Parts: sequence; structure tokens; C-alpha cells
Amino acid sequence: MHDLNFRPKAFLFDLNGTMINDMEYHTLAWYSIMTEDLGAKLDYQSVKKEMYGKNHEVLARVFGKDRFTTEEIERLSIDKEKRYQQGYMPHLALINGLDQFLKRAKNANIPMAIGSAAIPFNIDFVVDGLEIRHYLSAIVSADDVEMSKPDPETFLKAATALNIPPADCLVFEDAPKGVESALNAGMPCIVLTTTHTIEEFEGYPNILTYIEDYNDAKLNTLF
Repeated sequence: MHDLNFRPKAFLFDLNGTMINDMEYHTLAWYSIMTEDLGAKLDYQSVKKEMYGKNHEVLARVFGKDRFTTEEIERLSIDKEKRYQQGYMPHLALINGLDQFLKRAKNANIPMAIGSAAIPFNIDFVVDGLEIRHYLSAIVSADDVEMSKPDPETFLKAATALNIPPADCLVFEDAPKGVESALNAGMPCIVLTTTHTIEEFEGYPNILTYIEDYNDAKLNTLF
């Protein structure tokens, strides 16, 4: 689409790979658990392909839905998030330019929300660690939805929380499943090329443009 004449009334952000560039650390944590702890015969790239949705969905895709008990899934999920946070903590930072972008949106009275498949434990780790909670009017986490992306529930709930029609919301995403979720919600999207190549987003008609970070001058047209 590459059309930046759109004037959004709200910004909806995915978190991982979109506000922070941390997907490598999620993948490393899962890779460690799956291959070292659970004995899966997977390479790094195979694990990376499964990095979407809730933790129990990731485990079900890789090992089958009946492999683990509810208690085992909870334990593995917590262990994974602790490994992720330990690995990423020294590198915790907003993607370049996002701090100024958030300030500009706040000054322009454009409401903002996070719509993420992350659990509150990880969202709080980022939002409070980077002191950005005051910019956000709503947060929709994995615990707030029945269906993960690419289902539109995450972004539709964020729009409802902001009291903004879905068509007036602009989504920032880094993953094809997230772009598909925005498409299913009837929302245009800007893609961060932190995690996937532009070629991996072929066929999504709701993409306005691609950016490497929030210093991109194309974003000036949104205000």
C-alpha cells in the first residue's frame, strides 16, 4: 500500500520486536528449553519460526497439544520468561527514535496502547523498566484474550479500550502474524523490519510502509 496520507486517531503497538528489539532473546530462551531441557531436534531458525502467540501455543505447535500438563506448561513458561529477562536485561532499550515518537504522540493527544501476546510479567518488565507507562492509555496482554494473533481480538480490544474505531487506529508490528491480526481487525499497519524481511510480508494489503526505526522521516506525515 505504502500510503501515508492516513491520519490515525490512535497508535497501537505490538511490544516485542516493535517497541524493543528483543526477539533474539526470546528465541534463545525457547531454543535452550526446547533443545537442552526437552530434547527437541530443532535448529535455531526452526525455533524462530514458532515465535508467535501464547507460550502454551508455542509448546503445542512444537511438541503436540497433549504433551504437557497444565502445571508443566506453566512451569516451562515461567522458566522461559526468566531466561529471556536475564538475557535481555543488559540490553533493555526502546527502539531508536521511539522515545521521541511517544512524546510527540502524547503532545498531539493521540492515545496509545500496547496489544501484545506477551504475558503481564514481561510487559511490566519492559514498560516499568523503561518508564513508559505514562504514555499508554491501555495494555492488552496474552491474559486478556481468548484468541492470539492472527485473530483480531488483541487489537480490537485495544481499540475498544481507547474508545477509537478500529479503522482509525494505526498498528505498529514486526511480524507477519501481527500484520495479519491488524488486517483482520480492519486496521492499517506500519512494519518494523527488526525481525523479518520485507519479503516475508508479501501479500498484506494493509501495510502502509516499512521502517527500520522510529527516526524514519516518513512518520512525520502521521501528525
